[in-house]
Amino acid sequence: MKPGNLFIKVLNPAATKDEDSIDAHIESSVCGFSLFGQKTFFSGLTCSYSYSQTRKEQKMEKRLFTSECVTNGHPDKVADSISDAILDACLAQDPNSRVACETMVTTDLCLICGEITTKAVVDYPAVARQAIRKIGYVYPGDGFDADTVEIQCRIHTQSPDIALGTNDAVGGAGDQGMMFGGACTQTPELMPLPAALSRALCNRLTECVKENDLLRPDGKTQVSVEFDEKGNVEGIETVVVSIMHSKDFAMEDLRAYIRDRVIAPVLERYGFDIRQVPHIYINPTGNFVVGGPNGDTGLTGRKIIVDTYGGYFSHGGGAFSGKDPTKVDRSAAYMARYMAKNLVAAGLAQKVQVQLAYAIGVAEPVSLRVDSYGTGKVSDERLEELLRGTCDLTPAGIIRKLDLHKPVYAATAAKGHFGVEGKTWEQTDLAETL
Repeated sequence: MKPGNLFIKVLNPAATKDEDSIDAHIESSVCGFSLFGQKTFFSGLTCSYSYSQTRKEQKMEKRLFTSECVTNGHPDKVADSISDAILDACLAQDPNSRVACETMVTTDLCLICGEITTKAVVDYPAVARQAIRKIGYVYPGDGFDADTVEIQCRIHTQSPDIALGTNDAVGGAGDQGMMFGGACTQTPELMPLPAALSRALCNRLTECVKENDLLRPDGKTQVSVEFDEKGNVEGIETVVVSIMHSKDFAMEDLRAYIRDRVIAPVLERYGFDIRQVPHIYINPTGNFVVGGPNGDTGLTGRKIIVDTYGGYFSHGGGAFSGKDPTKVDRSAAYMARYMAKNLVAAGLAQKVQVQLAYAIGVAEPVSLRVDSYGTGKVSDERLEELLRGTCDLTPAGIIRKLDLHKPVYAATAAKGHFGVEGKTWEQTDLAETL
């Protein structure tokens, strides 16, 4: 072996990591190595080198997924609720109403805007006050209550250009865009567990607001779920709950109340023990007395991830609330959920995402895509063929199938759009056919 063909670097043992150990010591005037059965000696710097390495078994980093939800008293949900209450009021008198209603709420002010073409005669301020009252903003002095809030309306009719492509003769989509629906086997309602748990916690908070005069309607929840490498649920890592309250509700008492009356029973319903959750945060910043529209301005359509799957599946970007079913942002998203849920209910896959896309004024979707994430019993292309062969995906066909001309929307703003019993798009009547 020629000089320079072998390079030796001895590391400082003190600088090595815990899982590695290196021993080196200088013993004599000659350093000897055996390489490919031949001994080679070096003179000069003299050392004998021995190396040993031990590696501890490394624990794989936890795979966590987190979703959040908000109560119907959150400012954005107050706006959603008012918009959907107005939509329902129009549809109750005129099922063919064209509604695109946007609401903004802030301290002592509610501004209702949008485009509405209807034969219905609706007192918009009265509908808004009733929606606010139903949520629970009825306490004078809180900066926003049903009886004293100023309500302004800036509503006009739908653009005649849009109407040309969406009237009954044409039956086209009310706008372009893509919509997603998803389903999986993590919960009985075939929803992702993080989204289902955060939604269930919010719905329980809303019930508690009705039961306890010291609680106020504005609240948020967040749940982090641990999954294994195959996507199976391992457990609950973190639960966060924040709820608005009266200044008379002592923080220690509030935290005990939420832990015992909200978190524990909801987790138990889904098969989990609160004592096994490593991290629980209840009103982590302390007092939450100033809240609702008095604390933050709320806008319709700003909680699109809360309204769907908590980020677990994709989102096309279009909001739901305040829109009649000719707007495919809403109706096609409901249909995508219906198709995905029925594919999973039929046992054809454990996890499915369906995408639809439309062009404004065109009835048939421009695309349909199914992704079963490798869990399908048949190919994704075959799943697409099954859906095309069994579902009318025109806006008119979706409206007929899911019976969307009825006033059923106000409840979705409050309790959620997906994973909720009683909704036509949650039925699994297509599973047997598939």
